Amino acid sequence: MHAGHLAILNYLRRKGFAEVRMVVSPVSPFKPGGAQTAEERLAAVRQKVAKHCPEVLVSDVEFNLPKPNYTINTLRHLRQAEPDTDFVIAMGADNIAGIEGWREWETIVKDFEIWVYPRKGFYVKRKCKKLGVKYLEDAQLVNISSTQIRKGTADKNLMI
Repeated sequence: MHAGHLAILNYLRRKGFAEVRMVVSPVSPFKPGGAQTAEERLAAVRQKVAKHCPEVLVSDVEFNLPKPNYTINTLRHLRQAEPDTDFVIAMGADNIAGIEGWREWETIVKDFEIWVYPRKGFYVKRKCKKLGVKYLEDAQLVNISSTQIRKGTADKNLMI
């Protein structure tokens, strides 16, 4: 977790949602494993969120779902567990840029509201419009990524 994630969480809190949740995935099908175990990463995220965004709930829902983890399965589980909740998915522009690689991406786009946070180098406004998802033009652009952090190429001043 880095300053970009915290900026997104704070942005969403200001938008008036009844609740903002950060779902931590034990394993991403798109990212190589890191030095931390899933449980260590979850604990680290909980600690940072408690310090910087205490109103945000850190969810371990995917830790209890069958592997591999796919967003569509998590969304279906949440919708079944909480049928009266309208879920909004917040994702970075990098994710919407490659959403066609996600399992059942068309269902996700059709059945769930999606908000896309801008990322430097990802020009997806036209794609968002085509897919019918909300591009957050008024959100602060934070130029950092988890990939940069893993590779050690991120601006260290942005990391939390």
